[in-house]
Amino acid sequence: MPKSESCGQFEQLVLTAILTLHEQAYGVTIHKKVQHLAKPKNATLGAVYVTLDRMEDKGFVSSWLSEPTPERGGRSKRYYRVEAAGERALRESTATARRIWDALSDVMIGRRGRKWGEAWK
Repeated sequence: MPKSESCGQFEQLVLTAILTLHEQAYGVTIHKKVQHLAKPKNATLGAVYVTLDRMEDKGFVSSWLSEPTPERGGRSKRYYRVEAAGERALRESTATARRIWDALSDVMIGRRGRKWGEAWK
């Protein structure tokens, strides 16, 4: 099985945004969704575009231009779609996060002699 590329936390946010936006996944809407998912942290539009470019180079996403529209002064929108490699990377990173959560959950609910946030005894 070929080694898949990993996916960083910000890439996870961007991939999730694209997947949830379906046909409406273009720069501005992706940024808005990432802002919502990343709260209370701030995500700049520039960071989203840099991440989209990097993920396109990795084969995680693909993009295409729409037809020019009068509302945009004759300019096109660049739409994005998550590719199989991006879905795989997101699934793997989600599985890792779940394993981390499972490992911490015993401590967080006090099964190991302390509650989350208390010092070790």
